[in-house]
Amino acid sequence: MRRTGPLAFVIISAIIFTASTALAQTATVSGTVHDETGGVLPGVSVELRSPSGTAQAAVTDATGSYRIDGVASDRYQLSFSLINFASARRDVVAAGAAIRVDVVMHLALNADVVVTGKRTFTNLADAENPAEDLVGIAQSASQGAITARQLDARPVMRTGEVLETVPGVVISQHSGEGKANQYYLRGFNLDHGTDLATTVAGMPVNLPTHAHGQGYSDLNFMIPELVSGVQFSKGPYFADQGDFATAGAANINYVNVLDHAMARVSGGDEGFGRAIVAGSSAAGRGRLLAALEVEHSDGPWVNPDAFKKVNGVVRYSLGNAVNDLAITGMAYRGTWNSTDQVPQRAVDSGLINRFGALDPSDGGDSYRYSGSVEWQHSNGNATTKVTAYGIGYDLSLFSNFTFFLDDSVHGDQLHQADHRFITGGKVSYRRIDRWQGHEVQNTVGVQVRNDDIANVGLYHTQQRNLLDVIRQDAVVETSGAVYAQNEIAWSPWLRTLAGARVDGYRFNIAAGDPVNGGTETAGLVSPKGGAVLGPWKGTEIYGNGGFGFHSNDARGTTITRDPSTGETADRVTPLVRAKGAEVGVRTVAIPHAQSSVSVWSLNLDSELVFTGDAGTTEASRPSRRYGVEWANYLAPRPWLIFDGDVSWSQAHFTDFDPAGDRIPGSVQTVISAGATLDSLHNVFGSVRLRYFGPRALIEDGSVRSKATALLNLEAGYKLSARVRFGLDVFNLLDAADSDIDYYYTSRLRGEPADGVDDIHLHPTLPRTARISLTIGF
Repeated sequence: MRRTGPLAFVIISAIIFTASTALAQTATVSGTVHDETGGVLPGVSVELRSPSGTAQAAVTDATGSYRIDGVASDRYQLSFSLINFASARRDVVAAGAAIRVDVVMHLALNADVVVTGKRTFTNLADAENPAEDLVGIAQSASQGAITARQLDARPVMRTGEVLETVPGVVISQHSGEGKANQYYLRGFNLDHGTDLATTVAGMPVNLPTHAHGQGYSDLNFMIPELVSGVQFSKGPYFADQGDFATAGAANINYVNVLDHAMARVSGGDEGFGRAIVAGSSAAGRGRLLAALEVEHSDGPWVNPDAFKKVNGVVRYSLGNAVNDLAITGMAYRGTWNSTDQVPQRAVDSGLINRFGALDPSDGGDSYRYSGSVEWQHSNGNATTKVTAYGIGYDLSLFSNFTFFLDDSVHGDQLHQADHRFITGGKVSYRRIDRWQGHEVQNTVGVQVRNDDIANVGLYHTQQRNLLDVIRQDAVVETSGAVYAQNEIAWSPWLRTLAGARVDGYRFNIAAGDPVNGGTETAGLVSPKGGAVLGPWKGTEIYGNGGFGFHSNDARGTTITRDPSTGETADRVTPLVRAKGAEVGVRTVAIPHAQSSVSVWSLNLDSELVFTGDAGTTEASRPSRRYGVEWANYLAPRPWLIFDGDVSWSQAHFTDFDPAGDRIPGSVQTVISAGATLDSLHNVFGSVRLRYFGPRALIEDGSVRSKATALLNLEAGYKLSARVRFGLDVFNLLDAADSDIDYYYTSRLRGEPADGVDDIHLHPTLPRTARISLTIGF
């Protein structure tokens, strides 16, 4: 038998010692991944990559935990990815010891999830290491999310003002409080919602072929205390957004669960009173949320608004942020009187004061009852989201904008009626894969909607009594869309976005005048794209472009005869093409701060609208808008927040017309700024400035509105952990400004038959104070 020599023995021993030493110096990297509410996140892909490109991977389990063994001593980048969440990156140094890395992942600004709580959305500036979590948080500089914390710290006079948290958005009113608000954004007078797509709890708010205006968006059914966040985007850049999402889109999310039950009672000037009770509790394997709101307000008007509304929500949910089911029922009913805009000459002459009415019988009532189901399921690297809804809606609205211009005896009051039932749904499928070493996320989706409008009518009335039927139709409007979107991370500093959307529409009009009825179809293909560069030192650069559209009133697609005059009428293009582009920057380089700047442009082939106030269609001209937006958020202390947004835009018609090229009512400058004190020694408060700049009211710019500047205040004290007292003061400086101004022809009694061209204004509310008591239990 041959013996091993001394030299061989030494070599073998050295090899064994070296191997055992290397094994002893390997490390284990482990930890837990949570979302912003503290819930664990299963299914997160975790990758540990060395400088040489060698990678080890793991996936979090049902408890959100992961573990990677056998990690050699070296420097690594540890990355976390999950659909609907921004990627997280951490630098790790392995040196033979166990390493624990726990991570909180932030929802991406375009996340499509069934939201669970008030803390679901946070501002990235409030994260512990925001620069490490910037990747994938946004696809454009003008995307954003308003958190529940930000909403709770703002004084809100009208429910729709929740949308004023979106940089550049202005909410106003030209009628009674029960009517949909007037919206302004990116150089648009959006009327009551055209070109701003809005959803609440997964259901669309915009109403096409509406009696009062295309895209009518009434948010009075929304309860602000249930809002967990507002996701917003600007421009036609994203494949999952269709009709009305040209200037922008806002997705208002509702909570599934509250931290504790609450009751709030408010009261104040001008007959204002409001009460809300809300709470959630365990119910079987899930959670049951319920809320009830009642409100009354008269306003400062000589003819009191007498606005009364009742609002209720019931929501059952189960699951977590990755797999969830929510079933929601909502019910809203409101009645009101209206003081519409009045001519400046009537105020100047002393015929009425600023808060007076020329037709005290104006007003309306409306209801909205809805049910919806949202289901989300994640399996490994894929997520499926399904939403289905049904909405019953009715509006009866009485308005008189021209007084005695058309009928010198009975007046010009119009009754607009809209009764419909809406059904629809959407399905999306997202999947993360790797392609040639690059992370890829693909999304495909299908959306369908049917508006069965049993009656959309326009009537001539006097003191709400019927005189004549101008137009009365029934419409069935059906739309469907398919879309696909691809996102690729080509390198740590370059991501691209490419998508396309195909929309199809069918309009079936049973007109009161048979010559105006018929069936029309239309379709569009809309490509989209974008690129993201960075991050470098907490800063990303974005470029986006795409095509979109807004639909026109279905009645305008088959019209032949003007229902008011009997003259021949021109038909409108069913779908109006929009083309937009944007470049921008977002940075979190300064601790506890986030800032974004975007430069944008938007072209419309034609601003075609159906004028519901007259019952006719109006073909307007092609247009172009461009502008700059700058949004800022700073939280230098956990209890102190500053925010400030500046938006500037220009809007012009692009063809030649002797009348001029200004687009009437287009907002040019909007400034919103505020300071918030969040629970310092039990004191909380906020002071906010809202500036709405002058606007051209006619095409040649010779008549302009004045600017509106309002300062609002919220202050309060927490008497205990569950009891707080609050004070809101709106229009703190008692500015005598206008909420909105128009320029058109109207006629008062005794004036020439052709009427008088004049500015018509609706004033801002005077200084108004409201107090509230909130009790948690």
